[in-house]
Amino acid sequence: MFTTPAASRGFPFVVLAALFWGTSGVSGRIVAERTGLGPLDIAWHRMALGAVVLLAGYLLTRRRDQSAAVPLTRPLAVRLALVAAGLAVYQLAYFAAVATAGVSVATLVALGLAPLLIALGGTALGAGRPDRATATALAVALVGLVLLVGVTAGASAGTAVLLGALLACGSALGYAVVTLAAGDVPAGVPVTLVGFGGGALLLTPVALTAGLDLTGDPVALATLLYLGAVPSAAAYVLFFRGLRTVPGAVAGIVTLLEPVTATALATAILGELLPLGALAGGVLVLAAVAGLYLRRPAAAEHEAVAEPRG
Repeated sequence: MFTTPAASRGFPFVVLAALFWGTSGVSGRIVAERTGLGPLDIAWHRMALGAVVLLAGYLLTRRRDQSAAVPLTRPLAVRLALVAAGLAVYQLAYFAAVATAGVSVATLVALGLAPLLIALGGTALGAGRPDRATATALAVALVGLVLLVGVTAGASAGTAVLLGALLACGSALGYAVVTLAAGDVPAGVPVTLVGFGGGALLLTPVALTAGLDLTGDPVALATLLYLGAVPSAAAYVLFFRGLRTVPGAVAGIVTLLEPVTATALATAILGELLPLGALAGGVLVLAAVAGLYLRRPAAAEHEAVAEPRG
């Protein structure tokens, strides 16, 4: 799977993006508890602030970018529209799930289902079936997530957990659409900026109709700025850059580091304690990601040996 130097360079970008994303749920929960802002308010702030940060970065760096302009064809426009819509759905459904069922369950379900949807979607779109190592890593990661979600839900079973899980499924679908649509976007297109700008525009009329709430709380404002800058702008720039060389199915598995990170932070900061069975599930997820990473040098060496030498 990782048989080129470019693919090897892309892998750490996806890992770092997943770790940044893992702070999103706790950040949103802190804002909600301090201000009473709802999921739609938090999702809109994240998208809008992320778009502003990305626009500033684009304006500062575009003169240094000497690459040729990429023509806006109809297929490219459709992909960018899907990225924007997927981001909007993903953010709104995720923060609604967090508000309903808590950070751990929302993140585990959303990111646990996403790799399976990405693998199925990639196969349906003609990308081919994942290789044996990727399929094995996916199976191990999903077993780990079943332990995490099952034990967590069992510890706090109720209507709220089930509703939150359903909302998280919608978030997973949005995330899968983003990953599949962004995979073949040319390198010269500012896909992150377009995605966040378009997603913010899509959420704005919905937020205004529902009665958008703002806040003057300094801690909440600082947290919202962090949410827009780090797990949004920076993380998605890294993720989309990694997707240029890392297959979507592999990226989906690697991003399972997000629920592990979110669960650890929720336990440390919010007191969402998890039983030993759930912790074992987290270890399986980490093992799946580590297995993919450690397989890269072996795969590259195998291909180098197999290639005929002139």
